[in-house]
Amino acid sequence: MLNEYDESLYKGLNEQLQKSIDHFGSELNSVRAGRANPRILDKIMVDYYGTMTPLNQMANISAPDPRTIAISLWDISMLKEVLKAIQTSDLGLNPSDDGKVIRLFVPAPTEERRLELVKMVRKFAEDTRVTMRNGRRDCLDEFKKLKNEKKITEDELKQAETEVQKILNKFTDQVDKMLAQKEKEITEV
Repeated sequence: MLNEYDESLYKGLNEQLQKSIDHFGSELNSVRAGRANPRILDKIMVDYYGTMTPLNQMANISAPDPRTIAISLWDISMLKEVLKAIQTSDLGLNPSDDGKVIRLFVPAPTEERRLELVKMVRKFAEDTRVTMRNGRRDCLDEFKKLKNEKKITEDELKQAETEVQKILNKFTDQVDKMLAQKEKEITEV
């Protein structure tokens, strides 16, 4: 029989694993897969009057067509700073501007670049799995402490181990599905 403390351990594990999934999803969204996706600019920081500010907090960013990202700045005086931030990022995109709107043309990645991207998203997935397994380990350590303190029995510990593994498997399956979907998106020509 599970007490409130046991339930809070399961809830904590679920929350930790969900955060890992959310982070993995944001990592995947930042990977350029050949189509224009405004989310690839989420990590771009611009020196905005001495403060490093995310680009998406300084402009409207849209994808008017599958190969173009348009950036409309709210403060046109920051145009040069934004151009510099995009050029120094690791996106590999060259911005062009007409004095008001910055346009990024997203070329279709080469086969070599696609393979690099697949390798990169697989690494993100493995890092996420490692983080999730660490969460499982921490949760099981808490259950083992409870057993050592004689608050739960050996059978309850075994039941908890099984339940924690089920929770981990559910989230790992989500990572695998997200990875497969992103790999498919990257390898589509």
